[in-house]
Amino acid sequence: RRRRRRRRSMGHHRMVAVVAAALASTTAWALTTSVPGRTSSALGAIAVERTTMAPVAAPKATTKTALLPLAEMVEEDEEMKRSKRLAAAERPLDVYVVGLSHHNAAVETREKLAIPEAEWEEAAAAIVASSDGAVEEAAVLSTCNRFEVYFAARDGRAGFAAASKYLQERSSLPMSTLRGSLFMLGHEHATTHALRVAAGLDSLVVGEGQILSQMKQCYAHAVEGGSGGKVTTRLLNTAVAFGKRARDETDIAKGAVSISSAAYELANDKAPGDLGKSLGEARVVVVGAGKMTRLLLIHMASHGLKKCVLLNRSEGRARDLADEFKASHDLDIEVVATGGDTAAVLPYVADADVVVTSTSSESYVIDADSLQGRADPLMLVDISVPRNVEPACDDLPNVHAYDVDSLKAVVARNTAKRRREIVAAEHLLDDDAATFRGWIATLGAVPAITQLQKKAEDLRLAEMKKANAKLQHLSQREIEAVERLSRGIVSKLLHGPMASLRDAKGSQATRTPLGHVRRMFGL
Repeated sequence: RRRRRRRRSMGHHRMVAVVAAALASTTAWALTTSVPGRTSSALGAIAVERTTMAPVAAPKATTKTALLPLAEMVEEDEEMKRSKRLAAAERPLDVYVVGLSHHNAAVETREKLAIPEAEWEEAAAAIVASSDGAVEEAAVLSTCNRFEVYFAARDGRAGFAAASKYLQERSSLPMSTLRGSLFMLGHEHATTHALRVAAGLDSLVVGEGQILSQMKQCYAHAVEGGSGGKVTTRLLNTAVAFGKRARDETDIAKGAVSISSAAYELANDKAPGDLGKSLGEARVVVVGAGKMTRLLLIHMASHGLKKCVLLNRSEGRARDLADEFKASHDLDIEVVATGGDTAAVLPYVADADVVVTSTSSESYVIDADSLQGRADPLMLVDISVPRNVEPACDDLPNVHAYDVDSLKAVVARNTAKRRREIVAAEHLLDDDAATFRGWIATLGAVPAITQLQKKAEDLRLAEMKKANAKLQHLSQREIEAVERLSRGIVSKLLHGPMASLRDAKGSQATRTPLGHVRRMFGL
């Protein structure tokens, strides 16, 4: 009995000694990797941005094919999947944007890419599906002044190529022509751009409110359609929140802050020269009964317009607008339902002095042939994309045609008035953009954490293998206890470093090697 007790006691002592040796080895490695700035540090090596995995050597050819046992086949399959996951996580997702806007593309190019809101989700899904994995998440924003694709990818170059190919196929423009109008932004530049767009800082009319509503819809479609994913939807949500903050904390939204209000100012400025009368004296016809028409009517009615004709495909929405403005502004609106027939529009155009078009039609509502021989002056203001008025109308005698690109003089005047507010909004933007980039930085910790865990596990297994001969006398239950104990120690030891990697902020006190170690291990 004494000999059995002595052997059992010796076995426990050996087990404790083996675990202690393994712990000492792992602790020494962890301390080495935890100090920043060492080129030999495993953690430093795996945390370097865009680190590439070493190529896997091709297996040597054999003359005979050995049949692996099922367990080994499953193990190899799991190892292959794990290698693929590691390769995929080597480069974390980041945000990018590709598109065109009023800054760098004429309206005739923008209209070729315009997509109705009902098709945004379908377009985003098509971009992801056609990218062969280069684009993992995508969201589409299409307005009268811009077409943009926000996407998340691990390789920006491949993502841009895939998204550009989709845009080229959709627009049917030669790639050489399209590239001259496209802009491509990545990382912090894409982040800043999204926030500027939502705040109205990148709009044709700086501070206009409609773009914030459109960004909200872009975010909603990204979530509901499923193509947005974690990174892209986080970017869009951050942009929408900043758009609200910029309007709340600055006066960026004061003044002429919509395409509709700028269209009114343009018509009011041009009417005396083009028509020989003021806008208040003109016979006004408005085609379309959407949001932009409602904003236009608000500005016209508040500046003295007493009556107009409103043409729309169906009567319901147009009738609602007529009732609303009769009650609020005493504006008499004659409602005409066209049923989508452009021929029904022409008699009202013939009797008008000013026609403003704002519909979702993808073809011309007013063409040059219908205005041939016009004797009285006519002003056409087209704020639709795709355009509702054929550009050739402007070449006809007595016809003056304007589109959204014609609003730039009005825009410049209003932008100058709000220059101070633009600067204030830009300062606010820096804070929100930095917060989002900090979150993006935490995604880069994922591959580092994965490799840190793998390195620790490899060390644990190596130490266990060294001690294999000393563990032979232990029972299966005791060996399993040693395994659990060693795993638990490694897991607890790595918890601090992994939590530190996930925290992108860090305090000033942890920027020295000693402070770094104290923070990682909670000392």
